[in-house]
Amino acid sequence: MSSARVGVLALQGDFAAHAAALARLGAEAPEVRRVAQLGGLDGLVIPGGESTTLLNLMGDEPWFDALRGFHAAGGALFGTCAGAILLAREVTGPRQPSLGLLDAVVERNAWGRQVDSFETRLKAPALGGDLSAVFIRAPRFRSLGPGVEVLASLDGEPVLVRQGRVLAATFHPEIARDDRLHAYFVRGLVAG
Repeated sequence: MSSARVGVLALQGDFAAHAAALARLGAEAPEVRRVAQLGGLDGLVIPGGESTTLLNLMGDEPWFDALRGFHAAGGALFGTCAGAILLAREVTGPRQPSLGLLDAVVERNAWGRQVDSFETRLKAPALGGDLSAVFIRAPRFRSLGPGVEVLASLDGEPVLVRQGRVLAATFHPEIARDDRLHAYFVRGLVAG
C-alpha cells in the first residue's frame, strides 16, 4: 500500500503492535527511541501507555522541541490514548505538559479506571464503516477547537479527531487488530 516511512515512538506502550500494523500495510516502521531518529520519517505514531511515565522517559532528550520541529517541517503525528494526551493543547485531571499541536483539551483517565476498560464498535464513515476500539483508562476530549474534525464518536462524544497532519484517538486501535485507522494515517502521508 505504501512507501511511507512511519516511525513508532518506542519509549513505552504497545509500540510493537503499532509497528506490526504499519508493516502489514507496507510501510517502513522503525522504532524511534532517540530524537535523532526522527530524521527521514514521514510520520510518527505516539502509542498509548501512561502519560506521566512517557513524560519522564522523554526527559533525557529535547523531545518536545524535536516533535514540534518535526511537525513544523511537515511530519505527521498519530497519537493514541496517552499519545493523544501528549498532542493536546491542554491536559487536565491533573494538568501536565503537552505539545499543543492539537487544538483540544483532554482529560486523563476520564473513561474510568483499569477495571472500567471496554471494547466497542464506533461509527467511522471516513474509515469505511464501523471500527473496533479498545478503551483502557482512556482520556476524553473535553473541548475541541474549530479546526478539529471529528472522525468518530461514542455516544455523541468525539473519540477520534484530526487537525491537519495530527490524528488523535482516545482508544487503542492496535489492540483490536483492525488496521484501517493506521491505513488512513498512511494514506494521508502518501497522498501528500
